[in-house]
Amino acid sequence: MDPLALGALVALCTIGVLFSGVSVALGLLIVSGGFLMAFDGLRSLELMPELFFGGLDSFALLSIPMFIIMGSSIASTRAGADLYEALERWLTRIPGGLVISNLGACALFAAMSGSSPATCAAIGKMGIPEMRKRGYPDGVAAGSIAAGGTLGILIPPSVTMIVYGIATETSIGRLFLAGVIPGALLVALFMAWALYSTWRSGNTKVLTAGSYSWRQKFEILPRVLPFLFIILGVLYAMYGGVATPSETAAVGALLCIIVAMLIYKLWSPAGLWVILRDSTRESVMILFIIAAASVFSYMLSSLFITQSIAEWIGTLDVNRWVLMGAINIFLLIAGFFLPPVAVILMAAPILMPIITIAGFDPIWFAVVLTINMEIGLISPPVGLNLYVINGIAPDISLKTILMGSLPFVGCMVLAIILLCIFPELVTWLPDYVMGKAI
Repeated sequence: MDPLALGALVALCTIGVLFSGVSVALGLLIVSGGFLMAFDGLRSLELMPELFFGGLDSFALLSIPMFIIMGSSIASTRAGADLYEALERWLTRIPGGLVISNLGACALFAAMSGSSPATCAAIGKMGIPEMRKRGYPDGVAAGSIAAGGTLGILIPPSVTMIVYGIATETSIGRLFLAGVIPGALLVALFMAWALYSTWRSGNTKVLTAGSYSWRQKFEILPRVLPFLFIILGVLYAMYGGVATPSETAAVGALLCIIVAMLIYKLWSPAGLWVILRDSTRESVMILFIIAAASVFSYMLSSLFITQSIAEWIGTLDVNRWVLMGAINIFLLIAGFFLPPVAVILMAAPILMPIITIAGFDPIWFAVVLTINMEIGLISPPVGLNLYVINGIAPDISLKTILMGSLPFVGCMVLAIILLCIFPELVTWLPDYVMGKAI
């Protein structure tokens, strides 16, 4: 059977299995096992356990549960509310300071927790009621938090970037640095749209807020700064050559738990158990998908599907930007239905040879891919962040939340276009800090 036709059959079967409601990891194993048996015989199944556990045989994977513990320990405290209050008090005199505070708090909390739903929940519980009370439109209040929450998978340290680095054998340090400037760009675009949308609503009085005394501004900082120092310390340790990402993540996880215990009095065994339980559950889910994806990748390679697709793309006489546009559409559609980790692990074996042949930088492509995954988090039918916001503010209809989020989707599309025109926005910082990649 022609490998390209076989690849189309694998894609259809994979979509069918995943839409049946089976978990992503189990679905990948079912498809991989079925095609290996059909084309390589029953003996090919003897390789599956070795491939499955071999996919987890990487020291870098230890950083995933450690960063998840960091985020879980932060998300289980009032750190999000305190961060929001701190920014509100310090930015109150800036026009539109409240919406800027919300988006800034989302960006910082996303960097600390690495979780989009946790960011929406932590900042939204404080930010949405306060914005509505001050007169901001419901769409702006809900949409800005939903969009701000997506920054968790782009701004370092990002579990999604770690997964991409492992799947494509790309430097995780470079990937983290590559997300800094695009993350700041997205925050700026989100702020600009939120301010414009509020001004356009006609209620310009909400763009000014009350004032706080210097005592009120400083009294909240001791509860927020320790977590920010930990994040900065983790990044410095990685880029300063002090330790590997896995080692710094482990130290960061321990320090976050200690700070949560000291500042927020998280002493109870039940509270600590919740952190470890939730972190273990999420870590196992991600690692299970990674292991299953390694089997799936072997199946694609064994049946010459990956190589044939790359060779076919190489023979096409099309502009490489047309090709990139098609890839972006594919990623957008995949992101509508699947979590970012699953999309990366399923698509990386196929897309990496294609973008390499087309002359695109894998580090640059990682950021473009991640922004596509961010769009999926606030787009139906899955749109996880939309449902999180709806749970926080059930009196705001899902339609209002969606309509409020769509302009921020436009901001993300604009960011992708800007990164295509100016790829140095992604590559400059990694090259400056770590030197040009060989």
